[in-house]
Amino acid sequence: MSLPSVLLSLTAFLFHISSTFGSESIVPLPVSCVTRGADLMEDGAVVLCPPDCSQFRMSVFGTGIYASISSLCAAAVHSGVLRPSGGPVSVHKLQGRHNYMSSFAHGIQSQDLSRWTSSFSITTKKPLKKLSVKKALTGGNKDCQMDIAIVIDSSNNIGQRRFNLQKNFVAKLAAMLKVGATGPHVGLIQASDSPRTEFLLTNYTQSKELVFAIKELAYLGGDTNTGKAIMHTAETFFTLENGGRRGHPRVMMVLIDGWPSDDLEQAAMLARESGINVFVVSVAKPAPEELPMVRDNDFVKKAVCKDNGFFSYSLPSWFSTTKHVKPLSQRLCLLDGLLCSKTCYNSVNIGFLIDGSSSVSHGNFQLVLDFLAGIARSFDISDVGARVGAVQFTYDQRMEFGLFDHSNKEDAINALKRISYMSGGTATGQAISYTTQKLFRRTGPGRNFLIVVTDGQSYDDVRGPALTAQTQGITIFSVGVAWAPMEDLKSMSSEPKDSHTFFTREFTGLTELIPAVVRGICRDFTENN
Repeated sequence: MSLPSVLLSLTAFLFHISSTFGSESIVPLPVSCVTRGADLMEDGAVVLCPPDCSQFRMSVFGTGIYASISSLCAAAVHSGVLRPSGGPVSVHKLQGRHNYMSSFAHGIQSQDLSRWTSSFSITTKKPLKKLSVKKALTGGNKDCQMDIAIVIDSSNNIGQRRFNLQKNFVAKLAAMLKVGATGPHVGLIQASDSPRTEFLLTNYTQSKELVFAIKELAYLGGDTNTGKAIMHTAETFFTLENGGRRGHPRVMMVLIDGWPSDDLEQAAMLARESGINVFVVSVAKPAPEELPMVRDNDFVKKAVCKDNGFFSYSLPSWFSTTKHVKPLSQRLCLLDGLLCSKTCYNSVNIGFLIDGSSSVSHGNFQLVLDFLAGIARSFDISDVGARVGAVQFTYDQRMEFGLFDHSNKEDAINALKRISYMSGGTATGQAISYTTQKLFRRTGPGRNFLIVVTDGQSYDDVRGPALTAQTQGITIFSVGVAWAPMEDLKSMSSEPKDSHTFFTREFTGLTELIPAVVRGICRDFTENN
């Protein structure tokens, strides 16, 4: 966009704000879709909502007047004050009340809530006074920036009385964790016949509200289907749409009174593969006469992130649990102990070495880029996650982009797709040496992978450069197309050769190799880490 166009757009935007709020100089405070009424300090605050908040699962409680734990911008859309395209609105703080009523309006379904401590309403009218708008950021414990899902036992096995004692224990633990915008985020799921998500990670960012919400939980009853609850949490709870934060360790603390009614092993495996650190807090272990009723006596060992004693915690009963709050909260926040946070999907460095020789052709070169983009799309690329970089080669080598040039998946994939075809000869050995020295120079061992894609025989030796790369901790996958000789491909590949070497006769067949290459990277990462 040209500078005059930018100035015209800015002028129009400022005119819109001034016409909405009058001539008095008020600068709206930009907020996110997950900002809640409780996050603002002052009555009459003017905020600027982003577009498309209705596209996400934002919590809204009430109709017209909303509980302060509701998303400001989603409530503004629900009330009809704000269009989905976003814009400025005025927020008015109100007293708490009983019986917030649910309704469906303007594409958003609000929820019932029996009572809450404070409320707000949304208008577009001019505020009565000029305000200095501040966002109340309760920082929380900055040394515990975890996303924590607490799965509590709400089965017939625990009963109403012990359920209330469990809630008191969890409330004390939540207070000790010190949730906040820059600290831990906590959500909660109840395990019963079917799992029920009570609140998401972004619903409460202040300790007193979180504690209040825990104490308001209703007992469900039913079977202790903890496996279902773990599976449900692993599949849905930590997504970006539900408030999961990119790059923050994921922790799931599961409380079990007695023993589970279902199998935990498959659910726990999914959690581990998803990078979730599962802790199991077991209470009131089965008596000797009850052991025949237990489906699996080793359920704790199979459920936890790692069976090393760190991820399992035993409470003798629900009475006198206060002394266990601090040591358990310290475990949940100990970053070095969270062994399941790092997975192949968020911890690998992947280099793409791309044959740009004349035999490939423009059309087939685009198919190669699509193949590599498909691999990149399988990983969680971020500034704290997986990284990708690319080198193109003929007789010469060209660094297309480095491992640290793009810190999100969209930018990395767009950079791949923009690579222009060089055309020339094929010197794969020199290209491997160049990539080893230039692309992987700032990375540590154990998680570096190089994917070489070529359609022909190299004019130079590939065995020596490949061996040098492997001794420096780089695992090599060779992908051959068309006339690429199998001898060259296996000479480049890491051991075992067969599981690191791929071949397809046609460039159109590359897409079918994507899952196998991704599985190979994850297999090697798991074995080496």
